[in-house]
Amino acid sequence: MYTLAELSKGLKNKQFSSIEITEDYLKRIQKYHKSLNAFITVLEESARLEAKQADELLKKNEAGPLTGIPIAYKDIFCTQGVKTSCGSKMLDNFISPYDATVVEKLKQAGTVMVGKTNMDEFAMGSSNENSYYGPVKNPWNLQMVSGGSSGGSAASLGARLVPGALGTDTGGSIRQPAALCGVTGLKPTYGRVSRFGIIAFASSLDQAGVFAETAEDCAMLLQAIAGLDSKDSTSVDKPVPHYTETLNKSLQGLKIGLPKEYFGKGLHPEIERSVQEAVTTYEKLGASVQEISLPNTGLSVPVYYVIAPAECSSNLSRYDGVRFGHRAANPKNLEDLYKRSRAEGFGNEVKRRILIGTYVLSAGYYDAYYLKAQQVRKLISNDFREAFKKVDVILGPTSPTPAFKIGEKASDPVSMYLCDIYTISVNLAGLPGISIPGGFVDGLPIGLQLIGNYFEEDKLLNIAHQYQQVTDWHKKVPEGFSS
Repeated sequence: MYTLAELSKGLKNKQFSSIEITEDYLKRIQKYHKSLNAFITVLEESARLEAKQADELLKKNEAGPLTGIPIAYKDIFCTQGVKTSCGSKMLDNFISPYDATVVEKLKQAGTVMVGKTNMDEFAMGSSNENSYYGPVKNPWNLQMVSGGSSGGSAASLGARLVPGALGTDTGGSIRQPAALCGVTGLKPTYGRVSRFGIIAFASSLDQAGVFAETAEDCAMLLQAIAGLDSKDSTSVDKPVPHYTETLNKSLQGLKIGLPKEYFGKGLHPEIERSVQEAVTTYEKLGASVQEISLPNTGLSVPVYYVIAPAECSSNLSRYDGVRFGHRAANPKNLEDLYKRSRAEGFGNEVKRRILIGTYVLSAGYYDAYYLKAQQVRKLISNDFREAFKKVDVILGPTSPTPAFKIGEKASDPVSMYLCDIYTISVNLAGLPGISIPGGFVDGLPIGLQLIGNYFEEDKLLNIAHQYQQVTDWHKKVPEGFSS
């Protein structure tokens, strides 16, 4: 099996055609999809058509680096003429009339859309057990969760059903499933990639990002989707670097920070050992490592679970059974239509967060909860600003444990929320982060997280790539999916 970069080179050199590789991936999807439940929609006919068009461009030497490459999208990205369900019964019948900006950009780059991947409903979850279409299973052990909310994209990459996939990250929803499925997942700086056409969960936190086998592959995908979008008011007008051109820069003199708050109670000792081994690897590559402090890290989970539900409560108020989405049958009146459409259309986790969000935004509690959470969010952001005065990048675990059993934490939402303890603060601060495979615990992959300063994705990708040049964790394929 090839990496995305190897496929790009092979297509350019006429080793194979887009039709050939697309057929190969479609066969793998058909073979393994039922066991993983990674896809909601598979697009065989349109994928073959797009592959044929890509081959025409390749013949004319009019192709770009991504032309002819099969790609999957988390089912939160609007795709014209294709069901966009957001993993919810509420949108099970919704056919998007337009493409999200990132989908449009990748179409222009010549990629082939093979399908839409399963996800936690409205991107709310850490395990991909909250989907209307059932849980996504981890390719390394089908009894385990894939991580959420972009579990379908991560699992499809882990099983090598696609060479690249897109997801969204609101509190760790790219990095955490990437870690649990043994792949590379990048969450860019807030504003680096357009959010237009992404079904909103929490607007100040949501960010589109990419999954791939390697950091080099992630660099190629990010190159295509990054940049200003006039249709997104949070998109930032900042030049996009050539991410693939700086991958091989020396790490000599690089300063890496290890937050002492990341290595306390709750972290699996084998994951801590893997991080320390990564530290040794980076020191051999020329980097220096020092302990730093992010004192407000412990507050990130409660702050997130005030701010994110508040924004979700506002964003999801549009699903009322009137304009689009699920509509209750035979309503008695307008109030009955609203109540039953929402009660039938939303799952339990979404309802829980809507209720929390409505509560913290209510007149009597706004100052006590929502306003206070925003103030603490600023303190968390300031911790990172102070840290980046001393170091170039921050290293730590992505998740405190490897993947857990499906159903194990379903009745304990707080325990589930703590799975994102190392990732949430990155979203609250709007920083870029990447998870790369860093070892195994009890046969299950674990991830290393690198956190960078604002708009320094090029540096993160370089640091991740250099690690992957001297390790082979990212090359491991789960047993049963290697052929």
